[in-house]
Amino acid sequence: MKILPVSKTDPASWAADNRADLRSLLAADGAVLVRGLEIADVSTAAAVSRALIDSFVTEREGFAPRDSLEHGVYSATKWPSDQPMCMHHELSYVTDVPTVLAFTCLRAPVSGGVTALADSHAVLDSLDPDVVARFSEHGWQLVRHYNGLVGVSLADAFGSSDKDVIEAYCEAHGISLTWGADGSLRTTQTRPALVRHPASGRLGWFNQIAFLNEWTMDPDVRDYLITAFDGGLPFNTFAGDGTPLDRATVDAINAVYDTHTIREPWQDGDIMLVDNIRMAHAVEPYKGEREIVVAMGEAVRIKEY
Repeated sequence: MKILPVSKTDPASWAADNRADLRSLLAADGAVLVRGLEIADVSTAAAVSRALIDSFVTEREGFAPRDSLEHGVYSATKWPSDQPMCMHHELSYVTDVPTVLAFTCLRAPVSGGVTALADSHAVLDSLDPDVVARFSEHGWQLVRHYNGLVGVSLADAFGSSDKDVIEAYCEAHGISLTWGADGSLRTTQTRPALVRHPASGRLGWFNQIAFLNEWTMDPDVRDYLITAFDGGLPFNTFAGDGTPLDRATVDAINAVYDTHTIREPWQDGDIMLVDNIRMAHAVEPYKGEREIVVAMGEAVRIKEY
């Protein structure tokens, strides 16, 4: 990741004037952090993000709640501050994936809370070949249970709570579904676990296999959710052929991520551009108030790779 210090100036104008250089650094390094713009509010963060990203993505199928602040700009995912958010690529389970992310820190926490990064190419090269072969052949599968207790609402996930609209969305995006008698929804989708970068053509480990798996959850949380959902979970991952994953496989994937993690503590006013195809990201536990906003943009259809 490239860290670029700048002198205080008008943030949006500076971003527009330096867009070409920033995008070149992003292409070369996979991420670039700009420090010194002193971005202090959502409107300024949105203006800077618009100067650097061609088109914003409206989030669908989010796995945890977040607030929509301005068109295409969202709060960070609402996640317990004492729990890590493990390495993942944003929306790697949807068909049209954002390729560029802009994270802006409006308020840094007292401690922790780093948005850490890991290069998907390096991760793929370091994984056990047998694990790679398994997921290369079958992809990975995400099973979700939308309910009124945990996670996002149907309206937030699909843009509507109307069953016909949801079913049409799922059909268009290769998602199978089953409605529960209580109005809950269970969905299953299978996606590629390895993806070629649209610019370099290089293969990377691109998925949320380990993050959204039961073995990455805190054991007490996992046990509670299994009890609450009669043996199921709000979300879980499997091999693409539907076979369950064992703890050793999930732990091994997370261990490789740990080996390749790079981290830079946030400072107020920072903005970080991230190549979402190349770089996985994670959020470390933190203390104190933490306010990060994100814009996601320039979506590509994964099946094209």
